[in-house]
Amino acid sequence: MQETKDIIKWQEQLSSSELDREFLMPILRKMPDAELGEIFQGLRNEDLLEVLSRFTNERQGLIFDELDMSRRLDFFQHVSKKRFTVIFENMPSDSRADMFQHLTQQEQAELIPYLTKKTREDVLNLSAYPPETAGGIMSTDFATITEELTCEEAINKVRKDAPSKKMVYHIYVVNHDMKLLGFVTLKDIILAEPHQKVSSIIHREYIFSHVNEDRERVAVKIEKYDLVAIPVINDRDQLLGIVLQEDAIEIIRAEHTEDLEKFMGIVPGKEILNYSQTTVWGHFKKRVVWLSSLAIIGLISGIIIHHYEEAMSALIILALYMPMVADTGGNTGSQAATVVIRALALGQISLRNWASIIFKETRISLLLAVVLGLIAFGKILFLSWETDVPEMFSLFYLATGISLALSLQVVTATIIGAALPLVVKRLGGDPAVAASPAITTVVDITGLLIYFGIATLFFFS
Repeated sequence: MQETKDIIKWQEQLSSSELDREFLMPILRKMPDAELGEIFQGLRNEDLLEVLSRFTNERQGLIFDELDMSRRLDFFQHVSKKRFTVIFENMPSDSRADMFQHLTQQEQAELIPYLTKKTREDVLNLSAYPPETAGGIMSTDFATITEELTCEEAINKVRKDAPSKKMVYHIYVVNHDMKLLGFVTLKDIILAEPHQKVSSIIHREYIFSHVNEDRERVAVKIEKYDLVAIPVINDRDQLLGIVLQEDAIEIIRAEHTEDLEKFMGIVPGKEILNYSQTTVWGHFKKRVVWLSSLAIIGLISGIIIHHYEEAMSALIILALYMPMVADTGGNTGSQAATVVIRALALGQISLRNWASIIFKETRISLLLAVVLGLIAFGKILFLSWETDVPEMFSLFYLATGISLALSLQVVTATIIGAALPLVVKRLGGDPAVAASPAITTVVDITGLLIYFGIATLFFFS
């Protein structure tokens, strides 16, 4: 990764003069595409076009693929469509389709006439699949052979096809109707005898995904079986494309980001910008909905506190330790929710196990309640030993009541934190939305009811 200062320095040099660009090109041509993408990201459109023109057509597409989608779209809007086609046709097929889907219908109509027939058909076919499916992320950059070929003939075919294929480590064996029969690795073919038939070295047991399968499940398969790529087939077992390991990494990263946003009460949007590129207004829109909603729901907490205002006036110590009880409940609830949401995402648990999950979390919460209750008891005795308390109560008695309330809060908060994601999942939603802010608000309300309920029972009955 390029350091920020280095990136700015490169950008300034590339934007300064023709002489500087000419001097820097031998160095740039040796750099990885990912680093070039970081440098070119901040260039003006005219400078980016000029610099890209100094690379081969194939390299232009690969470097352009490293730019953020927002940068690609901005570049598209400011260059001629005929010139852009050179770059577009040399991008990986899945990236081409992804960008095509981000264009408006008018922009798509302007670009299509400049594309070759093969590229046009490929882009339209891939763009037809929903982006959340395997079809929406698959690539058509793969090599195929038939099983009746000899290994020597197969090598010749791969050698002929390879310059236009991104992935040749796995070579897929198909029949004449493109039905997937299995695969061979490049190592298999190279080590086999030249006259040996492909049918004798084919791997007929393989992991695959269906074209309509959710992309997150596809990524999980790639991770689970440590695959370089996974073939994508249709209902007729015909090979349509492949999903690469690098695509799976991007999917997992995107899903983790989305879950994290939901978990922290941030509305996930369609924006493809990173933190620095998102405007203040953009950040505001993503955060305000949940926070406003929960603030309104939080009025219930205010109503409860107002209802027990006299009790707090009579026993000031109740007000002193109310935040401790609320914080402990929020922490334990969020902790339980995080564990359950992660287990659901990794497929370690399912809704069928809901009873055992709740039972397990209940037992965990009881152990936590004992430990945290004892800590709270000692904390109250230590911090409030000089505090004036009503003559009819001892500090020991008050500490017992508050600690009991905290312990009950731990139990209920843990159960709520574990149950809410399961309920949301059962209703067809994303468990991540039942996360930190939502659980904290719900737990605050239940915690206040428990706290003042115990206080009323112990001290005012």
